[in-house]
This record gives sequence, structure tokens and C-alpha cells, in this order.
Amino acid sequence: MKSEGKSTINDVARIAGVSKKTVSRVINRSPLLNDETRARVEKVIGELGYVPNPQARALALRRNFLIGLIHDNPNAQMVLGVQQGILEAIRDTDFALVVRPVDRGSPTMLDDIRGFLERQRLFGVMLLPPISENDALARVCREAGARYVRMGSAKLDDDDHAVASNDREAVAAATRHLIEAGHRRIGLVQGPHGFRSAVERRAGFEMAMEEAGLKVPRSLIVEGTYRFESGVAAGDRLLDASPRPTAIVSSNDEMAAGVVQAARQRGLSVPEDLSIVGFDDTATATHMWPPLTTVRWPIIPMARAAASKLLAGTIEGEDDEVEEPSLFLSTLIRRASVAAPRE
Repeated sequence: MKSEGKSTINDVARIAGVSKKTVSRVINRSPLLNDETRARVEKVIGELGYVPNPQARALALRRNFLIGLIHDNPNAQMVLGVQQGILEAIRDTDFALVVRPVDRGSPTMLDDIRGFLERQRLFGVMLLPPISENDALARVCREAGARYVRMGSAKLDDDDHAVASNDREAVAAATRHLIEAGHRRIGLVQGPHGFRSAVERRAGFEMAMEEAGLKVPRSLIVEGTYRFESGVAAGDRLLDASPRPTAIVSSNDEMAAGVVQAARQRGLSVPEDLSIVGFDDTATATHMWPPLTTVRWPIIPMARAAASKLLAGTIEGEDDEVEEPSLFLSTLIRRASVAAPRE
């Protein structure tokens, strides 16, 4: 039996029959372990009197336990979902979450974020789209010594520094669902300029339409801002087209709700007169009537995995190997907002 403070993490791992990473996760109270493994490691730690090297841990953590969430995103429900995922990952650890909104249009954005990282000495940061798509921002994080993970609608970095969803394929599947229902004249409310998600989702829509041999007039693609009001405006423009579309794909649920309002203001019924598909599967999708057919974006699991990537290697002896997935698949959720066209 070694005296207190003399045992090493290697001793604990060897006697418990686990890796150093597993011992690290037990000490960090990570939720990624089963109870049996946790109990076995804790028993060995108690028997050996092992105490983590506080100096090594403080060095690894830059003397704090802060995870930053940096964003400039108009979708409040998305930001809340990301926060929930991060908080689930850091539950029962010593880490806390710091949220920092920024203005991506500011000429001083990079300098402002650099100063924030240096002042707060953050252990790591999660970057939300669209600023996550800025390679210069990733360099700022590296130069400031802060770990980072970039969230996006397509792969933006190596697996240790990114989580991504398959937006293009998911929207293509949603569009095919409308085509299979009999729709041929389909409009799109795309996301705002500067968002990779807007590009990926439009590409998926156009891919499915092209596969079906269907042309998309420019008048049937209207840009929105991911906010409800822009969905109303986009819906008005699309429904002014002659002939009007029998179905509309919206790049998020908030704008889809706006399209529904625009349709009802014209006396149109959903889905009898107009079928609508959204994206995200936020609470909006089930709170509106009829319930919205939409693409379920796995935002909480993505955020949880991203935070777990940041936590990897947080104490003495733990390497930087990441076991969390980097690609998350979105799925189509079929509800009552889609039906065959009247004609």
C-alpha cells in the first residue's frame, strides 16, 4: 500500500484494470462511465490514497474550469439547445459554462474574442455557426491556448475540433417526401447569407428536385433570416407567385411557422392548400397547428459530444484521444403539415 500522495494515475489504472482515461473520467465525475467501472476505480483510489497532482491539473485547465459558448446566431431555440447539451456534459464536474454573444459583422470581432479568451483564461470554447465557419477564429483560439470545437452543417475541422450534421442529405430527404406526396411546384425559404447551413440546405433541396426532373424557378426561392417575421415575409412572396407553390420547404421551424401564418392570412389551409416542411424539430414544430413535418436536428447530442471533446485530457495522465462521434444524422419527422396537393 503506497502512502497518500505517492501513488500515480498509472498505478490506479493498472490495479483497476482500466485505462488512464477512465481513471481521469472517474476523478472528473464524467457521466460517460457505467456504475460498475466507476465503483471499481473509486475503490482502488481509496485503497491507494491516490490524489491527483493539483499543479498538473491547474496547468492543464489554465487555472480555471470554464467552458465558453461563443455565438452570433439569431435562432434562440438553437442556442438554448446547445446550452442544454453542454450543461448535460459538464454536470457533476467542476466546469461551468460562460456564454458570450458576439457581432460577426464587427471589424473587431476577432480581437474582441482574443481578449475575452485571454482575460477569462477559458479552458475551451464551443463555436456556433456561422462564426464557427471562420477559420481565422479557430486560429485565434489556438493562439490563445484555448481548446475549441466547431459546430456546423458540414465538417469544418478534424474530428477533435468539430461536430457536424448532414443537412444537405436531410433536406433532400424532406424534399423527396413532398415529391412522393405528389407535389411538383415546391418553394424554398432558405437561410440567411453567410450561413453554411443555408448553403447546405438549399443544396439538398435542389439536389432532390433535380433528381426528380423538376425545375425550380428563381421566384420560388426566397431568403429569410431564420426568424419568424422573415418566414411571414418569405411566405407572402412565395404565395404571390403565379401559379403558387403547392408545398414549401423552410430552412428552419421558426420561418415555417411564419409561412403558415402567411398562408392563413390568405385563407389557405395547411396541409389541404399548402404543405409545409421545416427544419430543427424545436418546440415550435409541435406547438403549432397542424403539427409540423420537420427535420429533427440532433442539436443537444451534438452539443453534448462537443463539450465532451473539450473535456478530454483535463487532468494528469489523460491523453487527447477523442471517442465522441463527429457526425450526427438528422431525421425526417412526419406530422400533419404534409398532404397530397388538391389537384
